[in-house]
Amino acid sequence: MGAFHAYDIRGIYNVDFNKETAYKVGFFIPELLKTDKVLVGRDARVSSQEIHDHLLKGITDAGADVYDIGLSTTPMVYFGTANYGFHASVQITASHNPAEYNGMKVSRDNALPVGKADGLGQIEAWINEGRECVPAAVKGKVIEKDIHKDYLNFLLKYKTDLSNLNIAMDVSNGMASLYVHEIFGEQPHYIYDVMDGRFPNHEPNPLIPANVVALQQLVKETKADIGVIYDGDADRVMFVDENSRFISPDLMIAVLGHYFLEERGEKGLVLQDIRSSKAVGEYLAPMGGEMRTWKVGRAFAAHKLREINGVYGGELAGHYYFRDFFYSDSGLLASILILHVVSEMKKKGISVSQLIGKVEAYQNSGEINFKLEDKKGAMDAIRDHFMAAEKSTAYMDFDGYRVEFPDWWFNIRPSNTEPYLRFICEANSKELLDQKVAEVREILKARFGAE
Repeated sequence: MGAFHAYDIRGIYNVDFNKETAYKVGFFIPELLKTDKVLVGRDARVSSQEIHDHLLKGITDAGADVYDIGLSTTPMVYFGTANYGFHASVQITASHNPAEYNGMKVSRDNALPVGKADGLGQIEAWINEGRECVPAAVKGKVIEKDIHKDYLNFLLKYKTDLSNLNIAMDVSNGMASLYVHEIFGEQPHYIYDVMDGRFPNHEPNPLIPANVVALQQLVKETKADIGVIYDGDADRVMFVDENSRFISPDLMIAVLGHYFLEERGEKGLVLQDIRSSKAVGEYLAPMGGEMRTWKVGRAFAAHKLREINGVYGGELAGHYYFRDFFYSDSGLLASILILHVVSEMKKKGISVSQLIGKVEAYQNSGEINFKLEDKKGAMDAIRDHFMAAEKSTAYMDFDGYRVEFPDWWFNIRPSNTEPYLRFICEANSKELLDQKVAEVREILKARFGAE
């Protein structure tokens, strides 16, 4: 079952999983999460309707009722799960992956994610064991539930006057199309704001530079103050500045501090992932933010933010988590809050590039992927090489390794969803950064045959 991953079920539809998998997932969820009601939403991918139909049949055959919210963003399902007290929910989506992919994100009470370690692995085992799905004597019902307005009203509580901003927005033909016009009106310059699960203009993954080119051109053409781009299921959002330069998403964790820590005065813990720039915590400290670092991915971040009762958090991948939003992530909420900060900064004569310039204190490699077989051996080799040569100032080993030195640091970790080892490095100077990256490339190529 190649579609079961650390965070969700995902893969190429009819290759990695199919409608029978969807049926069985549906059938086993009520037992796994001990509930007789399951909330279900779906994205607009071509295969989502078929997955939806078989998932619902599985749930109802198990004797549980389905509350079907129809087309939805993934955070809309989180909202529905927590706001109405569901113990189980499924969003049918492959998030930012290409059109031939699909999948399912499962949540439980309070919209907490169900990952492979705490439930999805059990379902995978039941499927692999060939456990029978014997329909209940009394089948469940499918009840249509419209939560669009409730989620919209929740988001609009955070919307402020943005009329001083010139905004360019790429909706990626994704699920944010359900809401952007209702939230931001006709003020932004929109592209690809019609929902289309074939993603005819570009893949819905803003972390791939080619997918941001159209937005960068739009920012130039319209002389926009900022560009906004959502991923396919609207749980992530990313930005480009007024010069069309892509902003590393972890730096926006620092920008959100102006809203939560300064404006609202909510001093406290902020969560970042293990790949985030050291500059973020340094920028937030004077505002009263105390940085905590944890594993990559919603399956870990949402749990950790709740555990530490953090004010908010974020990831290098463009997820932003909020205590206000059941400790979950929402690309739309993040964009509303970040645009508010940008609007307030513009009133003071500070542009987006100037604001980011105040945060960005180091040279950063960005995430570099190496394809190799022995991920653990390669990680250990890189760690041991540098720790033998220099005295480290900090060491973390809960998601690969993050090792910090006085004037640079690195994180090396295995991908949970792809056959890659991921490396990121940050240094006080470009020369030092280039030197360290070159050393890593040399070791991984010579000893592990890395591509």
